[in-house]
Amino acid sequence: MGYVPVKGGTEAIDASIKRLKYERLKGNETIEIQTIMSTMRGMIDQVMSESSLYSPFLAAIAIKQAEGSMEEAVFLMRAHRSTLPRPYYSKTVEPETMLVERRISASFKDIPGGQLLGATYDYTHRLLDFDLINESSESIQRWLQNYQTELQKVDAFDEVKYFPKVVDYLREEGLFENYEGNNTAPKDITKQSLQFPSTRSERLQVMTRGQTGAVTSLGYASLRGYGQVHPTVGEVRVGAVPIYVGHPNEMEHDIEDDFYIGDIKVTEVESFVPTQVKNANNEYELQFEIGYGICYGQNETKAIAMSILDQCLEHPEADFPTHDEEFVLLHIDSVESTGFISHLKLPHYVTFQSKLDSVRQVKKEVQEVEN
Repeated sequence: MGYVPVKGGTEAIDASIKRLKYERLKGNETIEIQTIMSTMRGMIDQVMSESSLYSPFLAAIAIKQAEGSMEEAVFLMRAHRSTLPRPYYSKTVEPETMLVERRISASFKDIPGGQLLGATYDYTHRLLDFDLINESSESIQRWLQNYQTELQKVDAFDEVKYFPKVVDYLREEGLFENYEGNNTAPKDITKQSLQFPSTRSERLQVMTRGQTGAVTSLGYASLRGYGQVHPTVGEVRVGAVPIYVGHPNEMEHDIEDDFYIGDIKVTEVESFVPTQVKNANNEYELQFEIGYGICYGQNETKAIAMSILDQCLEHPEADFPTHDEEFVLLHIDSVESTGFISHLKLPHYVTFQSKLDSVRQVKKEVQEVEN
């Protein structure tokens, strides 16, 4: 979208900015950046995902500056991201190499490698914990020491353990179709404007940085009845995946020569969606398709909703808005949607006065006719 500069009112704008800072500081309290990083995991992950910039530190600064406003924090991160150089692209990430912290399946009770509950609010009581009012550094230290003692009593594996994909075992049984890998270089939607019809890589990029609430809402709409896509979650993975880059001055080199530059925490979801297809005898039979979702940090609801929309957009022929890529992709972007709605607060004096003049002229002509 475009932005229209407004002239005049400089002193009023300066006063408004000072008032904004006053509102943040008037309680005579401040929150440390490290505190935000340590205690606001969910907010950090959401800001990074929607801004498509992986940096907990920068996300914490944005959250503090925006006073906890998600849309403003994402806007700040996107603006900062646009100023950063891009010296190289990373190698394709292989989710099988994820250092898993959490791994569950809603499709099977027993899965190869076992289920790993990890850290989640899924099994907690949704009751306010008033003990948090009196939480102190001393009580935190005591709890952490006790927890570390418990961990030392539990047998642990020294070696790194990689968990297999659930869907791979289903493919071995012939229950899921095998596809050849598509090694076509993906289009970068931050460098090239999104065009329709879009490729799957473009759709996944837009959805993974889409507004969490919007992606969840449209995924729910499809699940509820607008398309009636009702998947079963085959696997949810949360963990760290390593990032590698090639040598910037060498076009061809061995994979062993790639440079490890760090890892990022992601949530990955593969959903199994039942579909009816015609077989060789022109009879309908049940098959499964896979919907895919992935995003920064631990945001399982968004990743699951993304997997629903991914499968929806693979079938544009369906007569539902959740299967319309233009409808979905152009309405889930946080900066675009909030920015366009917020721009309505800017002066529209000329256009509104023009409409008023038209209404006045019509009313005047009607009165003349009546008289």
